[in-house]
Amino acid sequence: MATPHIEAQAGEIAESILLPGDPLRAKFIADNYLENAVQFNRVRNMFGYTGFYKGKRLSVMGTGMGMPSIGIYSYELIKFYGVKRLIRVGSAGSIQPEVKVKDVIIAQGASTNSSFSKQYRLRGEIAALSDYGLLSAAVSRAQELQFSYHVGNILSSDTFYDFENKSWKKWADMGVLGLEMEAYALFLTATALKAQALAICTISDSIITGESMGHEDREKSLRQMIELALDIA
Repeated sequence: MATPHIEAQAGEIAESILLPGDPLRAKFIADNYLENAVQFNRVRNMFGYTGFYKGKRLSVMGTGMGMPSIGIYSYELIKFYGVKRLIRVGSAGSIQPEVKVKDVIIAQGASTNSSFSKQYRLRGEIAALSDYGLLSAAVSRAQELQFSYHVGNILSSDTFYDFENKSWKKWADMGVLGLEMEAYALFLTATALKAQALAICTISDSIITGESMGHEDREKSLRQMIELALDIA
């Protein structure tokens, strides 16, 4: 059952999975939140674990950085391991003044500057949307937990260091809330393979103000995002 990138055998991965970019964050989630966690993947040090959270069987696995990487892992998880619900948990940079550092974005949809969607050979551009059921559940839970959250569009960028100076401003003018690098590919892969996907991102820095999250704030705020995702997964 192993794929070129995941060594798990059939049945070792749960139907619901959290997908942080950093494999060490996957280990952190398994160590701190999952009971009886068992590691199912070590290939390329992209750690994956399956355990139980509040009695429900869940998995968590790193995806690396960028759309090509999450595109590979999400495809294999859905196509070969039967994963049905995938929730990206990561960080993002704010490009709106009302979206503050430590806030959470629950992504309704994702825009991109990549050519990822060209593989589907559509006569136009397809919207990359999250699953409404997961989105609605996340918003309801965020309200219960009284998080500072925002729902809307994010930009999944192919570039972290962008030589086009301040290109983010045009995206901000179109109402995009923040920048990250994976959600667009996750949403379209899940849509194409009939799975559910969502992205929840903590704002780690503001491109507008230059403010950035400190180490202690980063751990506390990321915990809020992780717990939100676990509760709805």
